[in-house]
Amino acid sequence: MFPNLALWLRLLLALTAAFVISFIMTPPVKRFAELVGAIDIPKDERRVHNHPIPRMGGLAIFLGFVISLLLFVPMSTQVMGMLLGAVIIAVMGAVDDIVSLNAWVKLAGQVLAALVAIRCGIVFDAISNPNFFSDITTIPIGFLSIPLTLLWIIACTNAVNLIDGLDGLAVGVSGISSLTMLVVALFVSEPSISIILAALTGACVGFMPYNMNPAKIFMGDVGSQLLGFVLSTVSIMGLFKFHAIISFLVPLLALAVPLADTIFAFFRRIFRGQSPFHADKGHFHHRLLAMGLNQKQAVAVLYGVSAVLGLLAVLLAGKSAIVRMVCLAAAFFISIAVWLFVFHHNPNIHTEHHDGSNSQDKK
Repeated sequence: MFPNLALWLRLLLALTAAFVISFIMTPPVKRFAELVGAIDIPKDERRVHNHPIPRMGGLAIFLGFVISLLLFVPMSTQVMGMLLGAVIIAVMGAVDDIVSLNAWVKLAGQVLAALVAIRCGIVFDAISNPNFFSDITTIPIGFLSIPLTLLWIIACTNAVNLIDGLDGLAVGVSGISSLTMLVVALFVSEPSISIILAALTGACVGFMPYNMNPAKIFMGDVGSQLLGFVLSTVSIMGLFKFHAIISFLVPLLALAVPLADTIFAFFRRIFRGQSPFHADKGHFHHRLLAMGLNQKQAVAVLYGVSAVLGLLAVLLAGKSAIVRMVCLAAAFFISIAVWLFVFHHNPNIHTEHHDGSNSQDKK
């Protein structure tokens, strides 16, 4: 259940290397973004930042993650498939940050990256039986295996992309999701998966100082789509394959905030007779701002929700009573801390209005 010393060392090195590379590379990536014109200019009411800010910062996350992966993770067919898909996503995202690609072109790139991963064996072929009283724990899905895997990867890729609307929001939520799955991967004895997730967590944390409010750089589509793609593929590699109902719930809980936001956005736009790709101001973070919260408070709320759901995922995966007690206690204290932070700094959130200070929202 618990990793040995050698694994702990590799985890620490992978996380540290990704953190350092991501942190060091963000300033030159910022200069590069300014050079090629990858600038987010606030030109509509959905954007809540009030001055041009460079995007494409996700390149630093990509470099930190990939270099750490190459240094510390044994190469398998699945890992290679994930890396190749990540390269496709990163290249497409970088181009999009410069010239703003058509939504269908981006979708085609996501499908290509997902198919590369699937071709390399990143696929689940059964789902958990929702009937807890049945002796049958899994249901084979046969020919639906590839379509459902494709749907999961694309949904997660776009989910993180859509939630990237406030300074530090998407990278923080992704970091929490990655850390959640890292802990669960250790519980289920998946060393390679845990090292991948450690690298991803480190890359996210290394970028956060530049992206927290007020942001100096946005990670752009190259970052948000990359994080969603990696989280979705790693979840299949390390968690879905166990087919237990708990293993199935872990990725869903870890990614619950961006996935729920995406699902609500999809149906909201359809019911309004709009294209699912039509941008609006109905995302979770927009609603929190409309309640009177400022950016830091809205981000803190969504961080708190992600952390509590992540702890619930760890609780479900952990077999130790001590682990479960710690998770419950941590979830309780996080909830109280977020509540105190929001209401202490803004006791009249239902009557105040958002001031429109620096942030990002191109979704």
